[in-house]
Amino acid sequence: MFCLVKYYLVNGVNHTMKIFLLIISILLITIVLLQSNKAEGASQIISGGNSDLFSQRKERGAELFISRLTFTLGGLFFIICLVMNLV
Repeated sequence: MFCLVKYYLVNGVNHTMKIFLLIISILLITIVLLQSNKAEGASQIISGGNSDLFSQRKERGAELFISRLTFTLGGLFFIICLVMNLV
């Protein structure tokens, strides 16, 4: 009886984790697509142009929020994957 209860409890948690993983995956894809293109001068990198291409570019406002949200969602994705593997 106890094994049956434990099975349904673990199965329910696993199902919930899969739903969270799906939601976080969709949000992560959306947020990554919203980020600005930081490689505007990629041809200069290949041709040996401006060596400090990214040094003068700082994230501010919405860019900073989107960057932090991407980092947070990526961390949550990683943690949920680890927890799902252990359960």
